[in-house]
Amino acid sequence: MSSADAQRAKVLVAENVGDSGIELLREHFDVETGFDWDGEQLAQRIGEFDGILIRSATKMTADLIERGERLRVIGRAGVGVDNVDVPAATRRGIVVANAPQSNVVTAAEHTVALLLALARNIPQAHASLTSGKWERSKFSGVELYDKTLGIIGFGRIGQLVAQRVRGFGMHVIAFDPFVAAERYRELGVEKAPDPEAVYARADFITVHLPKTDETKGFIDAAAIAKMRDGVRILNVARGGLIDDVALQAGLDSGKVAGAALDVFPSEPITDYPLFSGYPNVIVTPHLGASTAEATDRAGFQSAEQVVAALTGGVVSTAVNIPSVGAEDMEALRPFLPLAEQLGRLAMGLAKGSSVERIEAAFMGRIADLDTRLLTLAVLVGALRGRTEEDVNFVNAGSLAEERGIVVEEKSVTEAEDFNELIRVTVHAGGERVAVAGTGMGPAQVPHLVEVWGQRFTLELSENVTVFRYSDVPGMIGRVGSVFGEHGINISSAAVGRHVKGGDAAGKGLAAMAVTTSDAVAPDVLDEIVALDGFVDGRSVTLA
Repeated sequence: MSSADAQRAKVLVAENVGDSGIELLREHFDVETGFDWDGEQLAQRIGEFDGILIRSATKMTADLIERGERLRVIGRAGVGVDNVDVPAATRRGIVVANAPQSNVVTAAEHTVALLLALARNIPQAHASLTSGKWERSKFSGVELYDKTLGIIGFGRIGQLVAQRVRGFGMHVIAFDPFVAAERYRELGVEKAPDPEAVYARADFITVHLPKTDETKGFIDAAAIAKMRDGVRILNVARGGLIDDVALQAGLDSGKVAGAALDVFPSEPITDYPLFSGYPNVIVTPHLGASTAEATDRAGFQSAEQVVAALTGGVVSTAVNIPSVGAEDMEALRPFLPLAEQLGRLAMGLAKGSSVERIEAAFMGRIADLDTRLLTLAVLVGALRGRTEEDVNFVNAGSLAEERGIVVEEKSVTEAEDFNELIRVTVHAGGERVAVAGTGMGPAQVPHLVEVWGQRFTLELSENVTVFRYSDVPGMIGRVGSVFGEHGINISSAAVGRHVKGGDAAGKGLAAMAVTTSDAVAPDVLDEIVALDGFVDGRSVTLA
């Protein structure tokens, strides 16, 4: 697109994103603001614009996107894009870009602010004094110096919190298996092998996890029971990470000395069990990302992406698939789901306490293509649901780098037994896990062809479970029997024999992979692994 064409492009700023972002857009385009437009007016006029910049209130539905006949970019001044139908935009070839780093400093600072307020009872003391009381001894609090802060989730925000509290002389211990050990050392933070190690040591615990099915209620009654008496708990990440009932019980019993909460299971909310009757609980109405600087930063960063999208630049924070050459994209497209599934499977099978390296090897005919997109797909699968931020094809590489994970891509023009083969290897805590797959048939349906060094062929589906066991008859039947008792139907199964090594008796090991109708619960998996002859078993959900 020529510079003259760019000057004629029209951009709508639908919400107030701060002056700096709007001024940047006006340097390049004709800009109109629609802060007071209602939904009907926006629907009627969106067809006039090449780009739109929004915050969280504007809902870019599939219907609205369809009406944007000229639309080429949607800029979201903030992190989440829940208010944008990204698949609908992608189908139309519209770039969706956000500002993923706009609020990390603000969230970290708010965490530290609540940490100090919790330690020194600042809100309670303020309320007491302004109500006419002088209760100096009642609100004396505790020092942060020489105390231990436990961080559950050590991504961008967790790392910024660690850097800041070390200035108070705090010891920091953190758990996040998807951050390399070297990153902990760089920040002077002790790396915990599991959450229990954090619970046992920390005087204060702050949670910085993504919100997924796996992390919902992560801090529950069992977790609180393992914490030190008098622990203080903070959540400035996502509502629902802490079990409300368990937290309330901990406060009632005195096990938990205090809590500071900025987020809640549903928002907005004014009727919450801990809002009254708990003088040791501090609450704020989701202010973690709410500063003038963060708003202005988000507006400017998203405006930069709109400028790049409309002037032929690099859109570095696109949340949908980045631009790839048409010919390569056509050839690579069928292998993207396979690469993502293999990344998720390899990471799910790795039990190491920290991920050090992820290798993506592309063999056969696909090695002649631009495979960078496939590497990103591997990282998306490996990291999705394991970081604070939503992982996409653009930010996956930087998220891995921030966590100290080395990413290595290899291309080999020959692939034994297959025309195309993708192998993903994860190195984690001294353990090496490798899986490989290929596409089969005209539609290149993803198939698993290697795990734990064994070859077989298994069509991938949502739920995959693998076992290692002594290579003796009857083992497949045992798995089927236990699954049947728990109402789990096996969709398909494949076996590879003679894994390197052996069991305690020196017998060879075999590997079995099965796909099932339902996810395999941990207790079911444990029941099978406890059977005589089974060495290991791991289950991964690929969806």
